[in-house]
Amino acid sequence: MPGPNQITPSQLARLIGTPDSPNLIDVRIDEDFNADPRLIPTARRLPHTDISSLQSTRAIVICEHGLKLSQGAAALLRCHGIAAETLEGGFAAWATEKLPLTPASILAGTNRWVTRHRPKIDRIACPWLIRRFVNPQAEFLYVSPSEVTAIAGRFNALPFDVENTFWSHREDTCSFDTMVTEFGLASPAMNRLAQIIRAADTDRHDLAPQAAGLLALSVGLSRMYKDDLQQLNAAMPLYDALYRWARDGLDETHDWPATPK
Repeated sequence: MPGPNQITPSQLARLIGTPDSPNLIDVRIDEDFNADPRLIPTARRLPHTDISSLQSTRAIVICEHGLKLSQGAAALLRCHGIAAETLEGGFAAWATEKLPLTPASILAGTNRWVTRHRPKIDRIACPWLIRRFVNPQAEFLYVSPSEVTAIAGRFNALPFDVENTFWSHREDTCSFDTMVTEFGLASPAMNRLAQIIRAADTDRHDLAPQAAGLLALSVGLSRMYKDDLQQLNAAMPLYDALYRWARDGLDETHDWPATPK
């Protein structure tokens, strides 16, 4: 049982990726971080000495073992009216349970992204993944295909889902697959979701029966919204629901009315 104001790794793992996920604050000292320079998805580093600068309503504070640094920092946050908890066992417990961890080196520059306008599947699924598992504050620029590279350079943005870029299709996989791999987010649920997105995005519906439905909804959303950001915001709950199905609901069926005997 976790102690007062604590959350277990398994409990936190079920919050990450949902709209209700709290801010994750990594206060590990440099020595501990350098020994394993990875972060729990969406976590950001903040020295415990600067914890009072945090602006939030709810936070989970993470140190190496869930002891003095995180407990002290969380207690201070609660003095400032922030609902703060600590991760039971800290980063070490999360890593021991082999839960997803993102290499900190690949997170540089993930605040702003740019891609082709008029998105359908990959260019909506990738922003969903980034906002839910990488950087909730990320910005997305949808622009003319011919201008993506130039705008990436001028506006310090990472291009994605365009040819000859790092964050794009690789062989028979799509950009979403690339991000799952590079950000270290693989899990049974995420792999299941990635297969559906790949099947819909590459028109290989034999890979997943849900792909046809995802394509239909994606085309419908693109027809409903002229503004690409409005379309992205409208689609976020769709991918939230798909992820929850992939994680918790794939065994549920619906057969009402029941077939008469």
